[in-house]
Parts: sequence; C-alpha cells; structure tokens
Amino acid sequence: MTSAPRRAPLPAEGLHVATIAHEGQLWETYLELEDDPRQPLSFRGLIRFDLAGADGAGRSAKTTAIIIEESYEEAVDKARAMDQHQLAALLRSALPDEA
Repeated sequence: MTSAPRRAPLPAEGLHVATIAHEGQLWETYLELEDDPRQPLSFRGLIRFDLAGADGAGRSAKTTAIIIEESYEEAVDKARAMDQHQLAALLRSALPDEA
C-alpha cells in the first residue's frame, strides 16, 4: 500500500477563508486542519471565527471537524466554497448561548 504524500500543514493560525458580518460585527474566518491518527491520510478541517478589531481580541468560536477530504487542496476548496450565509450559520451555531 502506497501512502499519498501529505503537504505541509497549514500555519498554526489557520488559513484565512473569508471575512463575514454577523450582528453588526466583522468576523475573520479560518480553516484549521487537525490530525486524526485513525485516518492519517485524510484532511480534517474545522472552521474558526475570530472577532475582528481591537474590541474582539481573544473572542473566537470554532466548529467541530466538518470538512473531511482526501487531499489538502480538496479541504481548502471545500472551505473556500462556503458562501457568506453558510459561514454565518456556522458562526451562530458555534457561538455560546447568550443567557
């Protein structure tokens, strides 16, 4: 069995995918890849949202791994193919409830 070569991992801060607006605030959206020792040749990605600007310092939210592809390029393409509405819905689901 021949293993497919893996590309260099994304930077620690992730790959910037988009900037979206949600409830009057701008959020930077990143793709982060995580390793899965059970599937070493898959590329599992999650989406991280960071509140933009000085006011948002340290405020972020993450999805679980929602992108699972066989190549780095496919994982990046899948993340970049998400539109503003999809990303906003993911952000809403990742933010803690305001109770």
